[in-house]
Amino acid sequence: MSNLMMNRRRFMTRTAALGGLAAASSFVGIRAGLAKDVAKVRMQLGWLASNGVLGEVTAVKKGFFEEEGIEFEIVPGGPSVDGVAGVASGQSAIGQISSSPSVMLARSAGMPVKAFLSGYQKHPFTYFSLKDKPIREPKDMIGKTIATQPTAFILLRALLARNGIAEDQVKMVNMGSDMNQLLTGQADAVTGWLTNVNALDVLGDNRIDMMLWDSGLQLYANVYYTTDQQIGEHADVLQRFTRAAAKGWGYVRDNQQEAVEYLCGAYPNLDKPSELRAVGPCVDFSFGDTTKAAGWGTMSRENWEAQIKAYADLGQFKGTVPTVDDVADFTILEATSDIRKQVG
Repeated sequence: MSNLMMNRRRFMTRTAALGGLAAASSFVGIRAGLAKDVAKVRMQLGWLASNGVLGEVTAVKKGFFEEEGIEFEIVPGGPSVDGVAGVASGQSAIGQISSSPSVMLARSAGMPVKAFLSGYQKHPFTYFSLKDKPIREPKDMIGKTIATQPTAFILLRALLARNGIAEDQVKMVNMGSDMNQLLTGQADAVTGWLTNVNALDVLGDNRIDMMLWDSGLQLYANVYYTTDQQIGEHADVLQRFTRAAAKGWGYVRDNQQEAVEYLCGAYPNLDKPSELRAVGPCVDFSFGDTTKAAGWGTMSRENWEAQIKAYADLGQFKGTVPTVDDVADFTILEATSDIRKQVG
């Protein structure tokens, strides 16, 4: 899981350095390709390539990007890669990041980025407990020890605040990437993504899930973002990207095994049996009642307003509290509603 809390100083330092690099070269994120109507689009990931790019990999294989006149490239991230700074500086045209608060915090820190699509309609982040000490709703956390990743403490704090639970009623401790603290009784719940099937295997049928989304804090996941400049100068290419990605994700939904073959072919380090089990949950988070009504990739102004308020109430913005129009652009959604609804 990539960082949910962004450090303002790190942002500004990286942006200045990368901005100087971009200014010194002729490279821009979206530029003319070999033909007049071809655009090169680089998508920077917030983490290593995984099933979060099933739709894009499939769109490449099926020729959907080519049909839209796009030469598409996925740029993997990692623990030492500040993907948001790379997009803000123009090294990549667009980015995909795990969680929507990263965009809000980046904007507050002075970076000119905003979301234009949400890949997952519900965030897969979940609190996992065991049947002998089940945590099925937030009030069950009272008096319990909850282990979570350091970058996700803010999510737990926001969840408690949303449900009127004082922080001193819950013991919050750090965890790593596995579920050992839950299995050994050191914690009553641990956290992770429902799409991470390998990590969840150790819990077996004894697992109880409490999704963050269902518990009062509704964030977006696999968020696509770009810069103000790209939206202002290259909206047509962003629309073409969106149409191709929508077709790709629609194909994934209807041809899941084939899509996994494409993904594992592009990234041989991935475990095919695990990806075959994970593709169903990925599709479920990508499609649902909201996409039936508004199409793949949709997001709402009301949801962003609630997210901003939750983070502002907890004092998470180090700079100016952003507005919805600061952090999200809806024009690309509106311009592509026809094809997005066809695959929604």
